[in-house]
Amino acid sequence: MFQSFDEISEAARGTKRIALLRAELKRRKLKGFLVPHADEHQNEYLPASAARLLWLTGFSGSAGFAIVLEAKAALFVDGRYTLQARKQVAVKTIEPLQIPENTPGAWLKKHAKKGDRIGYDPMLHTIDATERLEKVLEAKGASLVPLETNLVDAVWKDRPEPPRTAVAPHSLAFAGVPAARKIKDLQKTLKDAGCDAAVLTLPESIAWMLNIRGHDVPHTPLPLSFAVLTTTGRPQLFIAPEKISDNVRGVIRDITEIRAQSELKGALEALGKRKARVRLDPQWAARWFRDVLEGAGASVLPGADPCLLPKAKKNKTEIAGARLAHARDGAAVCRFLAWLDDQAPSGRVDEIKAAQRLEALRAETGELKDLSFDTISGAGPNGAIVHYRVNRASNRKLKRGELYLVDSGAQYLDGTTDITRTVAIGKPTKEMKRHFTLVLKGHIAIATARFPKGTRGQDLDPLARAPLWQAGLDFDHGTGHGVGSYLSVHEGPQRISRLGGAALEPGMICSNEPGYYLEGQYGIRIENLILVSPPAKIRGGERAMLGFETLTLVPIDKRLIETAMLQDDERAWLDAYHARVRAAIGPNLEGAELAWLEAATTELG
Repeated sequence: MFQSFDEISEAARGTKRIALLRAELKRRKLKGFLVPHADEHQNEYLPASAARLLWLTGFSGSAGFAIVLEAKAALFVDGRYTLQARKQVAVKTIEPLQIPENTPGAWLKKHAKKGDRIGYDPMLHTIDATERLEKVLEAKGASLVPLETNLVDAVWKDRPEPPRTAVAPHSLAFAGVPAARKIKDLQKTLKDAGCDAAVLTLPESIAWMLNIRGHDVPHTPLPLSFAVLTTTGRPQLFIAPEKISDNVRGVIRDITEIRAQSELKGALEALGKRKARVRLDPQWAARWFRDVLEGAGASVLPGADPCLLPKAKKNKTEIAGARLAHARDGAAVCRFLAWLDDQAPSGRVDEIKAAQRLEALRAETGELKDLSFDTISGAGPNGAIVHYRVNRASNRKLKRGELYLVDSGAQYLDGTTDITRTVAIGKPTKEMKRHFTLVLKGHIAIATARFPKGTRGQDLDPLARAPLWQAGLDFDHGTGHGVGSYLSVHEGPQRISRLGGAALEPGMICSNEPGYYLEGQYGIRIENLILVSPPAKIRGGERAMLGFETLTLVPIDKRLIETAMLQDDERAWLDAYHARVRAAIGPNLEGAELAWLEAATTELG
């Protein structure tokens, strides 16, 4: 199994551990310390050695930020995690707060005092984030102090060792473009921008550039490493030497210089001595890199990681792979839903059993490399916890008259998948059907959108919310995130959300996942992955428009649809989608599973 159902949160220990941290603050004459959910690479999923926020507070979500002062502490999470945070942390010791209504900066502005010295680990905080907090504290007469030793590490006595898993080549049959060509294109990008070099801190950028993969973090095939890319010569890869076996070395030795991570600081200082103009992405690079480079004499030029955009725009091979991966994955999920419809009404299926069954069916494909994240398997009220992670204590049976939300994904060599389906167990209520149909209308609005070149994700986000808004409802997460190619299930720069400022371009893959959550009762989310398609003319129109191709191939539960609420074009889209699913997945099923698919994909009555 690629997932565990053990309880990893330790809220009861949070009070004691925060007390240990406060003792360390006092010893170092500091008034506070910042603890992000982050490692040196700003990964979403962390190796155990970097799970400092979890160890300190008990919060196990994939995004969060804690501030611990002498007498107060706060944990900042987004709308996906508000319910989870309240359940996982000792709220009398650390107060959970939702962003953007509350921000670390606003909280510090209220609670920091003149002369306060707030410590932070400069390897864990980005340039942008530290600059924002510095401005807030300076206005209060306080200061942000970089520390050489992370204070959580100082009190975390049984901290695990960093991962040392082997790196693997990613075949050209899946990557589509040789690493040498990618490097050449990136060097031209840097040269055209007036840069001498770029420091790459995101492992997915390095993995994509060099056509390598690894296993250093859960569910994402990343080799933890750094790289320095110059406009001439071979890029330098800074990685633990034991991760590079002879077969990998043979593949990449002609295109890169392999160096130990202990040599990274010296390489940055060498750029400084050359007075090099070095690009750093202030949104993703740790503050430490800027401090070292500028301290050594380099000119730091803020700019996006040069790999982000070309990585996001999938090539023909990656697009073909994505279609294959989704067809394979869709068949496994359809088999699961057929099993669920047969077994769940008996009352013998619980959240863990369902998640295990789904993973097993994916594994039966013979192509599964990992899950792309821990399966969100939420029955009844647990479905209202947006990023719920079932454990043996919270495990709940699927009951008649309730909804079951399952959000899951897989990692295959040819693509990364992510799908959510909400399923009726027994007969749904009229309210459930109304809410589900409102979410479906928003989903269809995104799936059928046509838009001109330059359109950003934030321009499309309201389309998914409009039906809910008209009913006085909304959801507190983005409508969609970017997705990688056998890489991160959450990829930038593309996303469909209020914060999605990057233009959507052909080849980008996003999720389409509006939802609605009724706390204490049920959650609803419908998620497909969609591929931005090239501009095409519209009959009677004047301009070619981009659009979306839906990649995910799994039926949407018709039992939850209030058909009268759909417009004719919405019904037509759903019927056409189900016809696609039946044609693509049907040949991979037989017997009762095929009969289930045929029934699930008939036209709306």
